[in-house]
Amino acid sequence: MTRKVRMITSIFIIASIFFFATPYHLYHYDFISTINDVPKITITISSKHIKNFAVHENISSPVSPMNSLLPDSISSVSILMPDWKVFVIVSPDYTHLISPHDPYICEFETGEVSPAIPAGELQFPVRSLFKCELPKRDRRRLPFKQPILMKSSENRNITPTPATSPEMLRWTFLVYDSLTTDDDIVLFVKGLNNRQGINRESSEFNCIFGYGGNKVIRTNVTSSIQEVFRCNRPDPSVFEGERISVSLEIILPVPVVVPSVVYYTRPRKLEGNEKLERARVCACTVVYNVGKFLKEWVLYHSKIGVEKFVLYDNASDDDLNNVVDELVRDGYDVKTYSWVWPKTQEAGFSHGAIYAKDSCSWMMYIDVDEFVYSPLWSKLSRPSKSLLPSMLPNPKNVQDSSLGKRQIGEITISCYEFGPSNKKSHPIMGVTQGYNCRRKVENRHKSIVLLDAVDHSLRNVIHHFILKQGYRMKKVNVRDMVLNHYKFQAWSEFKAKFRRRVSTYVVDWTKELNPRSNDRTPGLGFSAVEPKDWPSKFCEVYDNGLKDLTRRWFGLKSPNQIHYRMVWQK
Repeated sequence: MTRKVRMITSIFIIASIFFFATPYHLYHYDFISTINDVPKITITISSKHIKNFAVHENISSPVSPMNSLLPDSISSVSILMPDWKVFVIVSPDYTHLISPHDPYICEFETGEVSPAIPAGELQFPVRSLFKCELPKRDRRRLPFKQPILMKSSENRNITPTPATSPEMLRWTFLVYDSLTTDDDIVLFVKGLNNRQGINRESSEFNCIFGYGGNKVIRTNVTSSIQEVFRCNRPDPSVFEGERISVSLEIILPVPVVVPSVVYYTRPRKLEGNEKLERARVCACTVVYNVGKFLKEWVLYHSKIGVEKFVLYDNASDDDLNNVVDELVRDGYDVKTYSWVWPKTQEAGFSHGAIYAKDSCSWMMYIDVDEFVYSPLWSKLSRPSKSLLPSMLPNPKNVQDSSLGKRQIGEITISCYEFGPSNKKSHPIMGVTQGYNCRRKVENRHKSIVLLDAVDHSLRNVIHHFILKQGYRMKKVNVRDMVLNHYKFQAWSEFKAKFRRRVSTYVVDWTKELNPRSNDRTPGLGFSAVEPKDWPSKFCEVYDNGLKDLTRRWFGLKSPNQIHYRMVWQK
């Protein structure tokens, strides 16, 4: 090897070590104690090459969880999120002690506090989640230390956070969720692959399970696509009675374990003759503060054949839970899954493809401002729950010999994008009644997917999944089915979406990146400032098809037969 080649190789190794280690300042990441609250194993990030293991018995004083240091504190682990928000996840051993009626606070290194706002629960196992804000003084102190979570009513002496407190985990480099199937475990990981499709090889990683003090087991990673990693399951008999931490290990150039807030859970076993009934059609979407829109969306789609609704709640703080509870009491099958992670729509859809597979055959991936509609229904006096299922192919019968007898595993539906239609506030009778003017051309497509046909990688882009071999996609003609997308609503509604909205090619609308992307709103710049002509924008064709249909199906006339309201109105 020449001197020049050796120098280039050395630079590459050093740069790689710096890349992986920098977010954590080369500190000892205590993989198991961070999750289990008992310091047991230290994962060492160092420049020393380790052939087989990066896990050692902890012979020095480890980094202890912050919350075990003070008597009034609640055992938890914290993640630094964008915009200086902090997620505080309560230990599963302490979650049952959290009272929804008590106020809580986060106390930081400087002694400053901020309110700890309840933000739902994480699953598998159940853990309470709080949100608080990192005070400005603490933003100037590196490294960022984990806050203490405690009741605000507790008597406390404001003292600096102990020097031995661990750093906060970083959202940019984290294993944040997981699911266990009958065959493997699926991990959702931030910071390793690129949203635009640059994915690292699965051979670069191991799945690593921690249990029983200082023991670990590694398994192979079988897929690495987007934020989804699939790993072989270890022998379940090894874990009998254990709480198991799980993460991802980067093998080269030196072993590095990605920080994790995830546990391994065993797949559910059916009892006796128990058999899960699969609904023909379900709907899955990621939601944030859609309480006032949800009832209309659920009632409409349930009447045309959607049997189950799975909502991935992106840390809503409106009355979403109350609306869901009301729908459930009225007999609708609506479930929420706490998906607090920002700008992870594709990962949420991948999660849904596994999470709902045992209970749903076809999954419709659309948003709450989108409504499936067929012009063929325009003369019907009432809805029928057979309307949507009857338009889906039967995978056992529908084949195409010209395409090698591949079965239809996904249908795509064209979208018509509706504008504000001269509305200046949310229409009280709902979006289907309030917005009736749209752009002329169709834009994008959404999909209804046969979950059995989804590829092992779970890869999806803009509401479309990659399918297994033997399956194909079919596009539906707009004369048969279309999706009314009430995308550009009254400015007060659209503005609320501006900051949080994310797409594959425009990660943050406030940044001047990809200005010509179709994901951007025409005529809207990089800040949420209302254009002067907003109420009349995107109005090229008046389209009353779904408006007239829903009024006929769901309109309730007043006693004088002049005025009416819709069934979803409060």
